[in-house]
Amino acid sequence: MQTITNTAAAHNNAYFAAVANAERRALHSFFDQHVIEDEEQGYLAIDEGDYGNLTPAMIDRIVYTAPGGILDEF
Repeated sequence: MQTITNTAAAHNNAYFAAVANAERRALHSFFDQHVIEDEEQGYLAIDEGDYGNLTPAMIDRIVYTAPGGILDEF
């Protein structure tokens, strides 16, 4: 039997909360939403449009991407 510690469970919950946030935001954005792993804050959902060109260090920390849901092509 595998035992999951409270720390691992909290880490897992933080990841899925950030993914859910990114998915919700992506529905109403032209830009991709990324979940990045941060040593101090855990997981963060960021909008690519807020940051312009992402730095290589930031790109290396991306663990999930939700594509933007709004298209301006008609």
